[in-house]
Amino acid sequence: MVRKTVVFVAAVVIGATAAAPATAQSSGPAAAPAPAGSVQLNVNTAINQSLVDKYVRDAPNVALAKCEGASPKFSSPALDFANYTPGPFMGADANISADATLKPGTGAGTYPLTVTCGGQTYTTNFTVPAAQVAKVPSGAAKAGDGSMAG
Repeated sequence: MVRKTVVFVAAVVIGATAAAPATAQSSGPAAAPAPAGSVQLNVNTAINQSLVDKYVRDAPNVALAKCEGASPKFSSPALDFANYTPGPFMGADANISADATLKPGTGAGTYPLTVTCGGQTYTTNFTVPAAQVAKVPSGAAKAGDGSMAG
């Protein structure tokens, strides 16, 4: 009796599967996916995992973008760009890069970074940290000069 029940249940399941309507058919051509693009400042490294979209003072900075189309162009009110280079690049999903230098007089804050190519525009924001004190204040003790000796 058990064997007949198992055979009957299996036959019902197989029959239901074969009779199920196909719902994954398409009636026309599939729409092309929108071109994916992105822009960022700098790439994380094995040593520092927090470099993306942060300007690093006293170090090289690189704008990177993934976009389709001719003549990619980076822009930012805080950065100048030079040496456009085609990719790919290790550590970043990008196909174009450019050296990025901070414009003189730019203060700490958050600024936009944009790339335009092939009629598409992609934007991100990056941060510029406050400048560190570059000059030792006059009258400050200097290590090793004997000024601390009594």
